[in-house]
Amino acid sequence: MEVVKGIPVSPGVVIGKAFILDYADERVPYRTVPAGDVPRELNRLAKALRDAADELTVLRDRTAAELGKEPARIFEFHLGLLNDVSLIGPIRDRIEKERVTAEFAVADAFRRLAEQFRGMGSEVFRQKANDVLDLDRRVLGKLLGQSESRVQHLSEPVVIVAHELTPSQAASLERSKILAFATDAGGRTSHTSIVAKAMEIPAVVGCQNVSLNVNEGDSIIVDGDRGLVILRPDPETLVQYEAFQRQMADFRVGMREFAALEPTTRDGTRISLMGNIEFPEEVEALVRNGADGVGLYRTEFLYLTAHEDPTEDTQYRAYRQCVDLLKGRPLTIRTLDLGADKYTQEQQVEPERNPALGCRGVRYCLRHLGVFKRQLRAILRASAFGPIKVMFPLVTNVLELRHARMVVNDVMEELSEEGVPYDKDLKLGIMIEVPSAALMAKTLAREVSFMSIGTNDLIQYTLAVDRGNERVANLYSAANPAVLQLVKQTVRAGKHYGIETSICGEIAGEVTYTMLLIGFGLRTLSLVPSQIPQVKRLIRSVDIGTCERLARKVGSFESERQIVNFLREQTRKVFPEAFGGWSAE
Repeated sequence: MEVVKGIPVSPGVVIGKAFILDYADERVPYRTVPAGDVPRELNRLAKALRDAADELTVLRDRTAAELGKEPARIFEFHLGLLNDVSLIGPIRDRIEKERVTAEFAVADAFRRLAEQFRGMGSEVFRQKANDVLDLDRRVLGKLLGQSESRVQHLSEPVVIVAHELTPSQAASLERSKILAFATDAGGRTSHTSIVAKAMEIPAVVGCQNVSLNVNEGDSIIVDGDRGLVILRPDPETLVQYEAFQRQMADFRVGMREFAALEPTTRDGTRISLMGNIEFPEEVEALVRNGADGVGLYRTEFLYLTAHEDPTEDTQYRAYRQCVDLLKGRPLTIRTLDLGADKYTQEQQVEPERNPALGCRGVRYCLRHLGVFKRQLRAILRASAFGPIKVMFPLVTNVLELRHARMVVNDVMEELSEEGVPYDKDLKLGIMIEVPSAALMAKTLAREVSFMSIGTNDLIQYTLAVDRGNERVANLYSAANPAVLQLVKQTVRAGKHYGIETSICGEIAGEVTYTMLLIGFGLRTLSLVPSQIPQVKRLIRSVDIGTCERLARKVGSFESERQIVNFLREQTRKVFPEAFGGWSAE
């Protein structure tokens, strides 16, 4: 048995079989398969070699027709290698005798051949080494591309283990076939973590080398509550976790009754609970859990999970679907927060060296006006059918806000000229996600109808901690006094100008922080739909005076450890079952 510590990003505990999802740009680890799977691995190898040869033949013929025979000769070398018995024969033998995966046998054989060419000293042979590696990537691409298609033909749900998953990879996997995620890379609020939580799939990320230490088919436990991945658990551990699964199932059943109840404190103050979504399909779960509406629709996932840029009509249909499903409940749409993701960086001729501090959020939209206007047209068209609000992400100064508002006005004029109906009183707001915006909140509050505090990025930029970097995950904390000061300052600015201020970061759904946020003066929280019943349960157990006293006490602490310990202690007094109270160690 091996216990791997990672970062818990989506709650729940599952016990299942590991399924390895590899990608061709990663190092392929040594893995074996059961004896009965050896014929399948040999067939996969044969198919990958055939597909690669067919692809190379097409490339050779096209190159010869367009550029001449000389440039096409490079493909003859590649095709020759694919038919070289001295290279392919040992690969087959290794799969048969050592029962290794086809991916590992190919990667190891091609790497050894490339090293032989490099060792010959000549520039000609060094170039041959590059050709070998290029061919290696092509064959591996065929093999590893089969991993995702294999998921669709699984006979039972599995635990996906990978080095890293992009949002599109995570979202494209069929929910019924997936029990949980466990990845080497990733952080608490990375896009993939957000997708896992939205899909209500238990997930642990930042596990360092978990994908290298597990074989496909191994028994595995993913503990999304405590951030543990247990490989090949012993019988005693399995019994403990099976008992905990039953305990958590009972807890979830007990929480369901709170979905239909009002989120009102003991002294009669109503706290509005909204939901965060990435896909229109989540609205049904949001309504089922008793949300008042959508407080954050992360629209960039329309881009991150698609193979091509969504059209205006595609976006309109998504927004209209949300409006229809909400049946009069409000929908707050955040305009595209692209720029710091693989999707946009891969499209750049020269990717940014530090995209998180580059052209992202509202900056990206203002630099790509065609993309921005296309989205705004879709939003405005949908606003004719139900209450919609729009907020701009990552605003850092008042000029960005004014520029974005001008673009909205331009689009409104275009639609008016075309006779297209829309909500002429559409409310515009901003995300407070960077220290400069929080410090200038009073100035910004004069120009908007509402503000929403995005703590995921606010923590990152305040503490200089990459939210997706597992190496510094221990430094990423919402309880840092500097972060809390900025939250409090923003809430005060909103109160001063009489505008609604909400919070939509991950801490809005963590019951440990609920009393503190209420004590700061927040009356609207936006969170993952599945977390709403628990937060309602806590809200109905406290009064405003208690929360305000707690907030003042927190203001006297100097360290996040003091703050977290105090918040947990106070929360446990009113909602003890929220912390489980068990241990498998």
